[in-house]
Amino acid sequence: MDNGHHTGITALADRFIDAIQRGDIQALKDCYHPDARIWLNTLGEAVDRDSNVKTLTGFLERTSSRDYRDRKVRVTADGYVQQHVLHATHVSGPLLILPAVLICTVEDNRIIRLEEFFDSAPLQAWRARATASA
Repeated sequence: MDNGHHTGITALADRFIDAIQRGDIQALKDCYHPDARIWLNTLGEAVDRDSNVKTLTGFLERTSSRDYRDRKVRVTADGYVQQHVLHATHVSGPLLILPAVLICTVEDNRIIRLEEFFDSAPLQAWRARATASA
């Protein structure tokens, strides 16, 4: 793998996470290829870019802050794998701590396929705490 490939992929990985942390929907959408498919282990199926952006928009509206900690990005021949721990604060107060893994395939310097893996139990508990404190 050449250094230019590595640099371009890590820059895309950074832009993607930075957009979510800032709550910048357009920058987030720009990281996705128009034909992107996003597969979530909790759904067991892939959705298109617009469906995923809609879901992430709802998440951004329900959170006052998002911080991806302990990020580890490994560049692959066709994209990257990222491990991280998401710390997100719900607008009503509860904190979500969610370890996750992303496997991203990149085409034309955009994410064309993203597979996300995480345990849904912390997310469900966070939603319950948020509902109880609202």
